[in-house]
Amino acid sequence: MQRILITGIHGQLGQELQRTLAPVADVTGAGRDTLDLADPDLVRQFVGDLKPDVIVNAGAYTAVDKAESEPEQATAINATGPGILAKEAQRLGVRLIHISTDYVFDGESSRPYLETDPTNPLGAYGQSKLAGEEAIGAAGGQPIILRTAWVYGVGGKSNFVKTMLRLGAEREELRVVADQVGSPTWTGDLAGAIAQLISQKSPEIAGIYHYTNSGVASWYDFAVAIFEEAKALGFPLKVERVIPITTAQYPTPARRPAYSVLSCAKITAVLGTHPPHWREGLRKMLAELSQSADS
Repeated sequence: MQRILITGIHGQLGQELQRTLAPVADVTGAGRDTLDLADPDLVRQFVGDLKPDVIVNAGAYTAVDKAESEPEQATAINATGPGILAKEAQRLGVRLIHISTDYVFDGESSRPYLETDPTNPLGAYGQSKLAGEEAIGAAGGQPIILRTAWVYGVGGKSNFVKTMLRLGAEREELRVVADQVGSPTWTGDLAGAIAQLISQKSPEIAGIYHYTNSGVASWYDFAVAIFEEAKALGFPLKVERVIPITTAQYPTPARRPAYSVLSCAKITAVLGTHPPHWREGLRKMLAELSQSADS
């Protein structure tokens, strides 16, 4: 049985990965309380003691706006730590699967981003994640970098779906940005794709991949769909109107890519299956959330 180290175990993807992989592997989950990615010596010691067969780095500094005022902290966790993980993976001769982001792009494209497209992050978070990709690439070995976008799941503290459900239960009207588009991605589908990548032993599959659910939506479209699906499942909601607004009407410290659609053609060829549509993933996540609330 493979020994798999999952970092960021308390986050939404980390929790989903543990649930997905635990039945088929010997999983060790580590959060910031036991494995601080900003501490290079600790990372080296932890990986050296565990000697995992696979490392999945789901740990990250993801506070996009806060990163603008804490760029050093974001870089330590998103770049320095992953670089050390990659060096340790290379030293042990094992594979690192690292989760990256659409924020490495500037969102100026008019077609889905390919893995080979030029990167140009708009803010500190994206810059730190790109630096992580570069540190991993410099370490050698056979790493897989998996860029994703608009991730949500039942686990973790907060995400767009949970925020919309909370606000929708409190207010009759919500205003949501309509001029940023991407592909909402359910952790259940993302974790499943990662599990499939782990099962692929060939060294030829090393490299950069994109994985999101299929289909495209704005944040406004996503919010409307959340409320439609949640109402059908009996979630207690007050919301009656969702008003589309522009990014300019909702200023934030960090600039976000206006277009975050990633091409999944490369990973589809490797896995042999196309990612499910985002609305399907949303429906499954809300059903799971509803069941957990009832139990």
